[in-house]
Amino acid sequence: MTDTIYDLVIIGAGPAGLTAGLYAARARMKVLLLEKAVPGGQIIVTDWVENYPGFPEGISGYDLAEKMKTQAEDLGLKIETAQVHSLKLSGDIKEVVLKEKSILTKSLIIASGASPKKLGIGEDKFMGKGISFCATCDAPFFRDKTVVAIGGGDTAVQEAIFLTKFAKKVYLVHRRNELRATKILQERAFANDKIEFVWDSVATGVDGFFGIEGVHVKNIKTNEEKTIKADGCFIWVGILPNTEFVKDSVKTDEFGFIVADAKMQTSVSGVYVAGDVRDTPLRQISTAVGDGAIAAVSAEHYIENL
Repeated sequence: MTDTIYDLVIIGAGPAGLTAGLYAARARMKVLLLEKAVPGGQIIVTDWVENYPGFPEGISGYDLAEKMKTQAEDLGLKIETAQVHSLKLSGDIKEVVLKEKSILTKSLIIASGASPKKLGIGEDKFMGKGISFCATCDAPFFRDKTVVAIGGGDTAVQEAIFLTKFAKKVYLVHRRNELRATKILQERAFANDKIEFVWDSVATGVDGFFGIEGVHVKNIKTNEEKTIKADGCFIWVGILPNTEFVKDSVKTDEFGFIVADAKMQTSVSGVYVAGDVRDTPLRQISTAVGDGAIAAVSAEHYIENL
């Protein structure tokens, strides 16, 4: 355990965490941001962002993440690579437990984000061998090949469109008979002759030995089953909160997302939440940024009143 006591520790360096860090550093708080991987969160694997204000021509997710990180660091934010194992939140001083040490802080912001949900169709066996959750990362491996994309929301449709830059054919499998994605993305998908829609259907398994050779699909209305011959399978069917380290430290909803009020205050005094890990009706870069700003200001006010 270190002797240093921070004003604020932030867990997670996605848009929410970086924004919180920016606000805290600018307020001259003694703040530390912990990130187990690469700063930027899921946006670093997003091909193109065109709905974030201030970039009318759009911007790559990686570039946007880099700009956020650079701006926060220029204001004095300290970012440390570390994975949080658990939290001890009783008392005025909170303890963030890492592998080899613990960090003490007066307040805490959990901005650990969320991860793609698995279908249980062979993701563990074929991860990196045909199954992927990231078109931006892996689409070039499927140049002039056939792939299956699963999902019907914004991410699934946007990534399926991106896949057509490389793949010769993209089958988009969706369990409903209409997409949930925003209208502009739907229009682009329907206008793309490389995309074929497989409606009212779910993926039930995959074929393959060294890699994917086919995806088993079942129509949930007729129970008809078929196998789509494909070299890859991309899955976008929702997300799960990254809250393994939280356990029962704070109140969560039935899906594990952290519950908070309008000030991002969780069930524990001095502990705040921001971004995709929060129980929220919308998970976008813009909402994550707003969460981060509110959480940082709330933490600042909390410390002033200790």
